[in-house]
Amino acid sequence: MDRKRATEIKSSPDMVNVSYNGEPIYIEDINPNKDTASIHYLSRPENSQEVHLTQLVEAK
Repeated sequence: MDRKRATEIKSSPDMVNVSYNGEPIYIEDINPNKDTASIHYLSRPENSQEVHLTQLVEAK
């Protein structure tokens, strides 16, 4: 996923289906300097991690 689309998803009031390693995630924040996102799995919201934006996949 590119930074522009990740930013659109983060700003959207609608829940957009995005996955990381095949599991649904929520984008908490985006670091434009490093092209990374702070995310958490929907099934484990207490576990945040930082991943590269290219590893995020939007469900079509």
